[in-house]
Amino acid sequence: MASEQVATIRWYKNSDIIVAAAVIGMIVMMVIPVPTFILDFLLTVNITFSLIILLVGMYNNDPLQFSSFPSLLLIMTLFRLSLNVSSTRLILLNGYAGEIITTFGQFVLGGSPVVGFVIFLILVVIQFIVITKGAERVAEVVARFTLDAMPGKQMSIDADLNAGLITDKEAIERRERIQKEADFYGAMDGASKFIKGDAIAAIVIVIINIIGGFTIGVLQKKLSMLEALNTYTILTVGEGLVAQIPALLISTGAGITITRAASSDGNLGQQMSSQLLNRPRVLAIAAAALALLAVLGMPRVPFFTLAAVVGITAYGMKRTQDEQKIQTLEREQDQEVEEIRKPENVISLLQVDVLELEMGYSLIPLVDVNQGGDLLDRVVMIRRQCALELGIILPPIRMRDNMQLKPNSYVIKIKGVEVAGGELMVDHYLAMSSGLTEDGLTGIDTIEPAFGLPAKWITNNLREQAELSGYTVVDPSSVVATHLTEVIKSHAHEVLGRQDVQNLLDLTKKTHPAVLDELVPSLLTVGEVQKVMAGLLRERVPVRDLVSILEALADNARATKDIDMLTEYVRQALARNIIRQYVDSNDALHVITLDPVVEQLIRDSIQYTDHGSYIAVDPEKAQMIAQRLSAMIEQVSEQGHQPIVLCAPVVRIYFKKLTEKLFPGLAVLSYNELEGRINVQSLGVVNI
Repeated sequence: MASEQVATIRWYKNSDIIVAAAVIGMIVMMVIPVPTFILDFLLTVNITFSLIILLVGMYNNDPLQFSSFPSLLLIMTLFRLSLNVSSTRLILLNGYAGEIITTFGQFVLGGSPVVGFVIFLILVVIQFIVITKGAERVAEVVARFTLDAMPGKQMSIDADLNAGLITDKEAIERRERIQKEADFYGAMDGASKFIKGDAIAAIVIVIINIIGGFTIGVLQKKLSMLEALNTYTILTVGEGLVAQIPALLISTGAGITITRAASSDGNLGQQMSSQLLNRPRVLAIAAAALALLAVLGMPRVPFFTLAAVVGITAYGMKRTQDEQKIQTLEREQDQEVEEIRKPENVISLLQVDVLELEMGYSLIPLVDVNQGGDLLDRVVMIRRQCALELGIILPPIRMRDNMQLKPNSYVIKIKGVEVAGGELMVDHYLAMSSGLTEDGLTGIDTIEPAFGLPAKWITNNLREQAELSGYTVVDPSSVVATHLTEVIKSHAHEVLGRQDVQNLLDLTKKTHPAVLDELVPSLLTVGEVQKVMAGLLRERVPVRDLVSILEALADNARATKDIDMLTEYVRQALARNIIRQYVDSNDALHVITLDPVVEQLIRDSIQYTDHGSYIAVDPEKAQMIAQRLSAMIEQVSEQGHQPIVLCAPVVRIYFKKLTEKLFPGLAVLSYNELEGRINVQSLGVVNI
């Protein structure tokens, strides 16, 4: 057994040499005479390989499993032509071309050249007009449609990848398969021409052999015209049949392989039996038709026999299907009972989706593609947008209908808890005023859910009027998508988990292994890195530049393990990215500063423990700071600027914690995060 495996392995290793030698041998056969016993062996090889090719085509589950078929088709065509040349040489020189050709000429054809010639013509017509022509057309159409469908398939793969339905490896495999399909069917389109040319060459060779053999027999060998015609015609037609039968097998194999392009479930026999015999009613009708023909005068024995066979088959299939339905129903009922009895059946209910979007039944058209809904595509783009802007890979967003909601309502949940929601009008558009619009638009007053802006629901016929009046008009899907995006950005620190960070670290390790080897787990755990990244995302700092974040942590993790301090060090490393979010086109930064007394108060209120640090400010002073800050925020907003607080690095994180509950969207920067070219303009001071 071991020796056989070794021999097989050696054969695979040397297969390229064997194929190259075989092709060269085919070319040599066209020049050098071949003895009759070798020709008999090669003709047998031709028939054997042709039969193998036919069976492989029938038993393949996928056409790409036989991707070498186009090249093999060319080699087999060359092999048959070399056999034709060798056998023609022997027939014309010796009047004898071996046992196989003689057997076909005398035994199979009964020694009659006319019968042999007619059978040969029938085989050529079957191959050339029926099988080859059909296979050629199918190959041409399949190749064309495969190439036309490539862009759509590529886009589908990209969409599945962005939606998280497949991995990068699966996407690469699918793209490679699409490319292989295009190459295979394109090659088959050209290879089908070999079969067509081979059939034409067979006819020409037979005619030449008959004329040449008749001439040689009469003029050189002094045979009578009848003897020459009888001898050379039988040999020539026998040789043609020996060549055409393998050619017919290969043509049939090519046709089967190409026509099964859309079928990959089982081999040909399994498909035919499952598709022909799984309809008992059709078989019963066929049996009745056969019996009727027998009654009307057709030969009764064959028709009644086949009617009985088909009828019994129909009855058996019907009974089998009924039994399978009963068994399936019983199995489903048993499974339901088992699921009810199982104590583990509640485990699936414990799974909590990180992101959920629940909608009332009136909003289902927004998701239904058949009704023109595009919300699913927008969700895919949201995941892509968050990856580009925030630097995190969102988990799949589960979308479902909720009959307990109002028909036009939707809610957004994070880890099973509702964090936002709104109401939509599916057949309307949301018109939002830019502040410079005319207040004469007719509509239903509402509040835009993402930013809390006043808006109106308007009908489609008012859309153009609203746009001309300066309103920003969006459809309901855009409203939901914008709201979902803002919720994700404001809660990104809750969405990012340890496993997500681990996946990002694994991805970064492929390109920057040194920083990962130094940092994790030697200095920090994955959980500590996750807390730092969550701290950045809490203040809407993108973590896309993960390498800079990890290098900053590696530089400072030996000095401190305090998460807040490490986060501040990382912010300094990302200062350029942070400050770019807040400066205007003139590199000006409009800020609110803290009075030194306030900063000193915060410093004195910092409490240090073994588990970190926190701020404990006197409630009255904290209220004074909040009131003064609120007034400054209102003043800055009226001037058209985003409220930004600039303070000393040591108090930045604590001032942010102090004001986060009252002013969650307030940006707090430190002096260490400023660039030299930034023009800082103070709009006010927070004092007490």
